[in-house]
Amino acid sequence: MNKISITGIGIVSPSGIDKRKFWSNVKAGRSAIERITRFDSSKYTSQIAGHVHELDAYSNVSSRLLKKIDMFSHMGLVGTELALQDAGLDLEKENLDRAGIFMGNALGGWLFAETELRDLYIEGREGVSPFAASAWFPAAPQGQISIKYKMKGYSKTVVADRASSLQAIAYGARTLNRGKNDFIVAGGMEAPVTPYALLCCQTSGMLTQKNDTPKTAYRPYDISRDGYAIAEGAGIVILEPQDRVKNRNAHVYANIIGYGTTTDGVDRIHPAMDGAGLASAIKIALKNAGLSPNDIDYICLDGAGTKTGDITEAMGINAVFNGASKRMIASAPKSIFGNMLGATGALDVITTVLAMEHGIVPPTINVDNKDPECDINLCANTAVERIINNALIINRGRGGINCALVLQKP
Repeated sequence: MNKISITGIGIVSPSGIDKRKFWSNVKAGRSAIERITRFDSSKYTSQIAGHVHELDAYSNVSSRLLKKIDMFSHMGLVGTELALQDAGLDLEKENLDRAGIFMGNALGGWLFAETELRDLYIEGREGVSPFAASAWFPAAPQGQISIKYKMKGYSKTVVADRASSLQAIAYGARTLNRGKNDFIVAGGMEAPVTPYALLCCQTSGMLTQKNDTPKTAYRPYDISRDGYAIAEGAGIVILEPQDRVKNRNAHVYANIIGYGTTTDGVDRIHPAMDGAGLASAIKIALKNAGLSPNDIDYICLDGAGTKTGDITEAMGINAVFNGASKRMIASAPKSIFGNMLGATGALDVITTVLAMEHGIVPPTINVDNKDPECDINLCANTAVERIINNALIINRGRGGINCALVLQKP
């Protein structure tokens, strides 16, 4: 893969929307997980989540449009505006017929959907908003971004469970490699803190039930883990090829240099128990990047916080890195702000490029007793200073989806 640069980032997260605030909270390991108060969650097995606060303070969306879209599109629009500003792009000078949008999410806009379904049940079809069809479906944020910014280039929306946005970013990078677009807005968004979406997530059996201690509930790689805490948010990056970066003299956070993806093909929900599919995806990504395992300095983990997820992730890593896994360091920063499902990969990318820029590995919090079956060099509880030249990001989805993306410091 030819290098594709990340030149702008936009963050909408429980740990903050401003990138300085976000990085300060993540670096310090300040948990953003809290009890759900938007609706009565007392009958759910998991009653905690990461909530986005102060979205309205950063919003670039009119009150008229807000009535027509779901929150996940709203967060996507805010994140896109922040990313475009951060990249210093003047859209009036761009050929927007060659501007692409690549987004990922897992659930779509369920708050809008479940509200209208309830109205349908109570009032009949006359009570349903005419915007229901265009508000809930997974490609809605891509469409709203296209409409707002008049971007009409080759674009895609990816739905691949928790691997959605990492796949979208990688797909966008490969599209630029093929010369189909001049630049791409890529990332993901998710708004699962709603009654029906939470129910759907609950039935997966992967959510933590440590409701009385929300800030310490999400515990990847700890022996007492019992699943992840969901979170809402969006992460958006601007992708540009090397010639554009040089012509614009743009600031580059990091370069995407490799990507690999595989599917276990074992179970419709659970990953393979040997981690072999993940190992294969990592090997493909490293080969694609022209790197060896010894070249990787940091791994941003999937960090599912389940016994099967953590152990098989560690197995896949060790199958590739062997002795090198002791030298490099790994962490799951999402333990701080929650697992954003389809948007998690985008936040992993953003967190990793900020770690590269600052020379600091963000921690995995709540690791009091690391699982001895997970033999990796885990950055636990406290951030550490470390020069990161090459980083690997791992995302995995239900059904055995394995994704690995390689970033390089510019």
